[in-house]
Amino acid sequence: MGTSFMEVTLELLKGFWINCKLFGITLAAALPIGLILSFGSMSKFKPLKFLVKIIIWIIRGTPLMLQIIVVFYGPGLIFGMQTDNTYRFKAAAIAFIINYACYFSEIFRGGIESISKGQQEAGLVLGMTKSQIFFKVTLLQVVKRIVPPMSNEIITLVKDTSLARTIAIVEVIRMGEDYITAAGLIWPLFYTAVFYLVFNGVLTLIFGAMEKKMSYFRS
Repeated sequence: MGTSFMEVTLELLKGFWINCKLFGITLAAALPIGLILSFGSMSKFKPLKFLVKIIIWIIRGTPLMLQIIVVFYGPGLIFGMQTDNTYRFKAAAIAFIINYACYFSEIFRGGIESISKGQQEAGLVLGMTKSQIFFKVTLLQVVKRIVPPMSNEIITLVKDTSLARTIAIVEVIRMGEDYITAAGLIWPLFYTAVFYLVFNGVLTLIFGAMEKKMSYFRS
């Protein structure tokens, strides 16, 4: 394990790539699943609504770290399934997707319910179908309203990817810790903060630009 600044940077970049993959997979899957769950939590079919709300309550009420451990060890301990090292990343991705889908669903639900029902009624009067009203009228306004809370959750997701180390995934912080034990160096661990700051800084700029771009929805 190299100890020069450039060597450390390259090694930490390898670890941070794991964080980035986990972030990307989680975001790509959790957003559509969260939207589907939000429909379930607003459903007029009470058994479905109750079930979805219970699931969301359990996931939001328990630590993500615990969920990662359960998803990783659960199949082997409960069902006797054999898992290998490649399952570590899959288990982390599954736990993250489930967790963030539940959080995103509540944001979607709040955004959808904040839209005046008068707009839906007006759309029906104009001869639009319910799906046309949702995608052409409601959804665009929902996106504008949920950008701030969604951006907070997404930035939190970037930082939460470090929890993958719970099941021995060598992400950037785990790699920084390895420098303490292998080389007796602590600065690489603190250096990992730079990677998070840069990534979150870029995301902050992107979300700021999105808010400005969608400012035409302001009354």
